[in-house]
Amino acid sequence: MNSLLDKEAKEKIEKPDFSTRAGRLFLAKYLEDKFYNILEHDSHSETPVFKWVSPDFIDNFSRHIVENPNKRFLVGIFGESASGKTTICNTIKKTIEELNLPVEVLSADNYFRDISALIKMHGNFDKLLESGYDVDSPNNFELELLYHDLSMLASGKDVKIPQYLVNGSGVVVPEAIQKYSKKIIVVEGMASMYGDVKDLFDVRIFVDIDPELQKKWFLYRAVNFRNQNEENALKQLEYVRNASKKYIVPLKQYSDIIINGGSSLDYFCQIIEYIYKTTNNYSM
Repeated sequence: MNSLLDKEAKEKIEKPDFSTRAGRLFLAKYLEDKFYNILEHDSHSETPVFKWVSPDFIDNFSRHIVENPNKRFLVGIFGESASGKTTICNTIKKTIEELNLPVEVLSADNYFRDISALIKMHGNFDKLLESGYDVDSPNNFELELLYHDLSMLASGKDVKIPQYLVNGSGVVVPEAIQKYSKKIIVVEGMASMYGDVKDLFDVRIFVDIDPELQKKWFLYRAVNFRNQNEENALKQLEYVRNASKKYIVPLKQYSDIIINGGSSLDYFCQIIEYIYKTTNNYSM
């Protein structure tokens, strides 16, 4: 990717007038060519990022640019637990902050329903799961609120979203996190693909992961950040894998892009930087 970046720095183009259809058509065709460059380069890398891209994706992306120039661009990132989707989103956020790009990132996990009363009744979160409670069911998310908030962001309005506390309490704090309507809005989490919410996205990205790497990441996160012992973490891993087969894997059919969650984050950052440079590489 560095070789492409070096080449891109030397190839500057005259900036088109994006307020005109002709200018947007030029940009769409230009981005199509650059995306094909990325896919070709990626296919020869040691650990490719892209595992699959929908045949319709590039045409649909181009049409969006031409026909809806003022619309916010919504990207949904989903996958199994510990697949790397949150890490990828955090990497995107860090990189775009360095490049000063207009992007907002939010987690759909914040739209879990408050289950603090249920947890208290059963004693703790693990015992609630042992009771058969299906925490990952679409019924346990505030999907109408998620749909509303994303629609508001897509229309140019800022919102305050809830915050789900990942401390085992099951508490949700309403309107706790300020989110801004920026040109690109990235949403990660399984709920982003539930029900009608998935229809809001312009791009749907599924993060695939090797089962052994998933287990390693899941246990590390559970023990080091969620105050769980390894035995309870393994029990929860079994639950989330069964829930994934039921709720997440079937949603893979709606993805536009499937990426490898085990790819190098440095390499992933290089791809973002390449996209940025190709869309801002003008001679004036």
